[in-house]
Amino acid sequence: MAPFFSKLKALLSKKPPFLPFAAAAATMAHSDSGAVAHPKLTTRLCIIGSGPAAHTAAIYASRAQLSPILFEGDMANDIACGGQLTTTTEVENFPGFPNGILGFDLTQRFRDQSSNCGTRIYTETVNSVDFRVRPFKVMTNLRTVIADAVIVATGAVARRLWFPGSEEYWNKGISACAVCDGALPMFRGKPLAVIGGGDSAMEEATFLTKYGSKVYVIHRRDKFRASKVMQKRLLENEKVEVVWNSVVEETYGEEKGRKRLAGVKVRNVVTGEVRDLKVSGLFFAIGHDPATKFLDGQLELDEDGYVVTKPGSTVTSVRGVFAAGDVQDKKYRQAVTAAGSGCMAALDAEHYLQDIGAQEGKTD
Repeated sequence: MAPFFSKLKALLSKKPPFLPFAAAAATMAHSDSGAVAHPKLTTRLCIIGSGPAAHTAAIYASRAQLSPILFEGDMANDIACGGQLTTTTEVENFPGFPNGILGFDLTQRFRDQSSNCGTRIYTETVNSVDFRVRPFKVMTNLRTVIADAVIVATGAVARRLWFPGSEEYWNKGISACAVCDGALPMFRGKPLAVIGGGDSAMEEATFLTKYGSKVYVIHRRDKFRASKVMQKRLLENEKVEVVWNSVVEETYGEEKGRKRLAGVKVRNVVTGEVRDLKVSGLFFAIGHDPATKFLDGQLELDEDGYVVTKPGSTVTSVRGVFAAGDVQDKKYRQAVTAAGSGCMAALDAEHYLQDIGAQEGKTD
């Protein structure tokens, strides 16, 4: 046994091998007390997000040899890596999949492709950033990234309501995106319901009339807050019935066969009367919350909290920081438009890095 322990002691006494990548891109930060702090990585481009915008940006940036680092989050905003797409089932409106594809499978393909192109992916949630210094700092609980440019693609989370059955029938009849899911076979020719009273609710309910046999619009007040034009369009549709002054109390499913939504019980907040609506689909249309809190006011946001970008680009209020996907898009909010803006962000970032490289006498 003595030779074994001698060899082990010799191995442990050796210095770790020199790693060029670690020396260039991953150094250990030390505090004044000498304690080891978070490791630091340096990169030309850091991408924050995990959906189609983030991974499209990563694919383009990798092909441009920018060696991007991507933080995909760890249940950020209580959603799995991949974002909103992971909360849906069948995706039929993303090009390239004539038979449709599961949302989770699609996001995994995004990830695989960006990884294969050379993106370094970390399953960590970004807690804070510092865009007041250059290069920028992007921080998680485990590490700090020093980046010349940053793409924010953290998306927006659809607001949901919680009542008995809302979790049980999520993706089994309950959805937060009529445009994404409304055309699925399970909803065609069936009575459907939408919760909300703003422009989004008007738009989604009107959209659903193309597929559903009837569409109930459930609103807790006696008037909509949507624009007059949107209200008029909805109220003139013979397939629509508005259920005023009402809230959903609970949902229930089919007694036999596949476990899917079969109806909702709605309570009138004025009279207390409970009404049973037999519907196969219930869609939340009560708004979205963009994932921008971690920015701590360092980028210009609009009144709803979305990142403001220069029209026709992904340029934000801070030079060198770009935004793509639903975090800056409150109109379309589709996977394919998010992917397109991710491409734009990567190209904008590449041009920016070329510009600062030229100013510093460097070339990419």
